[in-house]
Amino acid sequence: MSEHQQYVLEREQIDDLLQKGYKIKKVIESLSGDIVQFEQDSNTEEEPTKEILLILTPNARKYFSVKLIEQAQGNVQL
Repeated sequence: MSEHQQYVLEREQIDDLLQKGYKIKKVIESLSGDIVQFEQDSNTEEEPTKEILLILTPNARKYFSVKLIEQAQGNVQL
């Protein structure tokens, strides 16, 4: 798979989780990729639902960074 195809796949995965109401809660950076933890708040007393993505491409790392900044500013736009 080309790097561009990998980026498109990672961007779609990020957008899908954000559209489902998940928020970025934690980022762990490493040389082999960034681990991004998403959480979806539940309206009950149950634990929030968590999803984890491994982001490998530099462009997808930039993309989720922009989404994280928008989230922090309260301007989540997809």
